[in-house]
This record gives sequence, C-alpha cells and structure tokens, in this order.
Amino acid sequence: MRRLTVALTMGVALVLTIASPGLPRADAAVRCDIRGASASRVIDVTHSGSYATVRGCQRQADGSYLQALGPYSGRVGYNGVISAAAKREGDGRTPAGLYWLRNGFGALANPGLPRPWTVVTANHVWVDDSRSRYYNTMQLEPAGGRWTSAEELLNRPAYDYAQAIAYNDARTPYAGSAIFLHVGTGGATAGCVSVPATALVALLRWQGSYAQIEIS
Repeated sequence: MRRLTVALTMGVALVLTIASPGLPRADAAVRCDIRGASASRVIDVTHSGSYATVRGCQRQADGSYLQALGPYSGRVGYNGVISAAAKREGDGRTPAGLYWLRNGFGALANPGLPRPWTVVTANHVWVDDSRSRYYNTMQLEPAGGRWTSAEELLNRPAYDYAQAIAYNDARTPYAGSAIFLHVGTGGATAGCVSVPATALVALLRWQGSYAQIEIS
C-alpha cells in the first residue's frame, strides 16, 4: 500500500491510503461452494446447459474454499450434466459429483502436472466397449479381439493436454467412460470438461499431487 500525506491550511496532516494497482482488496475473496472434498485443492465446475464456469479453489484454515485460479469459461457435455447414477455410455452428458483427478496424457509433453504423464501415439486408445474387460481404461492397439470400440487419444488439439477424471473407476458396464479434463475446441464435449489450453495448463500446474474436481 502507498500512503499519501496531504497538508491542510490549518496545519493538520491528512493521511490517505491508496491501494496499489493490481492488488486485490481484502473483501474481494470469492468463496467456492465445495462440499465434502478432502483435497486441499479442488477444481470447481458449475454448468448452465453445455457451458461452464471453472475455478481452482484452495482450502482455508477454517475448512472453507476460496478461488485461487480463474474463473475460466469452459464447456461440458452437449446434453448438459446428469447425476452419476443416471449417466450412460454415449449419452453426451457430463456426470455430476466429486471425483479425484488422475494421471495426465496428451500429444504434447507434460506441461507441469506433478504426477505421471503419458505422451500418446497413434496406438493409444481409451476403451469404451462396455463388454470388454478393458472398459474405461487406456490401452495400446491393436485390439486383437480385446475390444470392439475405443476412442483414439492422439486427438489434437483436444488432447494436446488432458487429465483423467476418476469417474466409473469400478468400470461398471454402460455407466460411461473416458471422462477427461481437456483442451477446449470451441464446442460442447461428449461428456468431458474442457477449458482453453492456457487455463488448462495453469490448472494442471496448480493442482499439486492430489486434487479433486467437483461438477455441478
């Protein structure tokens, strides 16, 4: 803060406090409505249709969460958000809920996520065949009869950078697969959460070794 002393005619000095440009006001902190999270850092996703607001939220000493990054404009499934219990494979909806964020992958090198990262090739896929024992996992082609359907992960620019969201870790058939946090391409997703590349890199670098995402 800068202090400016103004001399008055009666010999009394008036001290004015002027906020330095660029410094946030103490009352400008934005609270995040995070419930039930155990991680100190949570990516908060709130949607309206297929559009979303995405923020990085940091837990405080009193257990509340304050915005640390963002807000960023994002997108979710082209059919919006639905409860995890009602989510189905191929429905174009993003599952609501609180999930852990897993390892990252992408066509490009790790931009700073402090956990394992896979640089994908044309052989990397994510299996979305509900009848396969490899359902909702990353695998390498050729399939060799192990699955009949899988999403190619060398998908630019959407998967230049991406991170798996731990939805359907139990790999329940037909409950939905391949739910990622990835680079936005301007449109709605097929069920993932997307943000612009610069925002995603910032979130990946910020979240640390353990983080969660809450979608609502």
